[in-house]
Amino acid sequence: MILAAVLLALGWALAGAALAGTLLAVISAALTERYLAGPVGLGPAFASTSPDVSLIKPLHGAPAGLARSLESLRDQDYPGEIEMLLGIQDGGDAAVAIAGAVAGGPGAKVVVVVDPTLHGANRKVSNLINIAAAASHGILILSDADIRVEPGYLRAVVAELGESGVGAVSCLYVGEGVVGPWSRMSAMGINYNFLPNAVLGKALGLAHPCFGSTIALRRETLSAIGGFEVFADSLADDYEIGRAVRALGLKVAIPPIVVTHVCDESSAWALLAHELRWTRTVWRIDAPGHVGSLVTHAFPLAVIAAALLGFQPAALGLIFTTLLARTFLKLRIDAVTGARAGPWWLLPLRDVLSFGVFLVSFLGPNVTWQGRRFRVDRDGVLNHR
Repeated sequence: MILAAVLLALGWALAGAALAGTLLAVISAALTERYLAGPVGLGPAFASTSPDVSLIKPLHGAPAGLARSLESLRDQDYPGEIEMLLGIQDGGDAAVAIAGAVAGGPGAKVVVVVDPTLHGANRKVSNLINIAAAASHGILILSDADIRVEPGYLRAVVAELGESGVGAVSCLYVGEGVVGPWSRMSAMGINYNFLPNAVLGKALGLAHPCFGSTIALRRETLSAIGGFEVFADSLADDYEIGRAVRALGLKVAIPPIVVTHVCDESSAWALLAHELRWTRTVWRIDAPGHVGSLVTHAFPLAVIAAALLGFQPAALGLIFTTLLARTFLKLRIDAVTGARAGPWWLLPLRDVLSFGVFLVSFLGPNVTWQGRRFRVDRDGVLNHR
């Protein structure tokens, strides 16, 4: 009797959480649509002068779509001088040939920097340190290798950096799967989980994001936070850079634009390893927020609640309601971003997968990154296993 009462109470508790998650899905869809329809800042000093910029791209390997992503950044509609620096740590890396081909094309000046020097456990940050030493201009704009942008990207980012009190600029992003079903599942996770949750967290003041999709800042701001060297052992280097900028009393602005994260996961294992690293990163840098994000997994919670409640009609109705809300969110995200990551009928599977990754994230501190295994300390510091 006691066990039955406990399971019944748990069922109703999970049903309540699922209902809350359903409401949040509708709210986050509306907030995302409103946010991305907002005006881009027009910082007067920057809009009038179009300052010269150094674009920094740390490369590793040759993921699908890399050449197109690099060309999108090289071929910007921007009147100022653009210097693009492509950093590679291994002269035998497959990225060398692609970087060379991009450097030989028209458009911005492109410099390939090959430097194997390591400065810490985070190899991407080591790459950034090596590239930044070769940069010529006072504005540095870095982005991950798998980010593709539109022609007006630089204008929007530089204009936002010119706004009063802004110390850095970052960008929201959508996903695009390019190599098969697992990469499309990855894109769906970005578009229908990450993006609306990020906008919701920002709107509620619960999140203070800074993403590797874009970090633009002045050279003097980078110097004031101690340079990239400070983050050489950090797993969440992008988040930590944003936190350091805010500690100076400056804002990390996020303009109402999205860039594209090109998803190239070719297997279930690649997808799970990637998403587990992301999820454990959040767990390490924001444990309360990560635990609280349980309610965003409305569909799996509704299914578990229905099972505990004996699949009562009300519980079955809740499952249907969660699916309806998630479909509404997908349609609104697709409409406002122009990016359709996958079909609506895959949403239940995508949601179950996300919930599984969420649960596994609590089971250990280890992550896999660029083929290497690391243990992540409570303060987000990487240690080789």
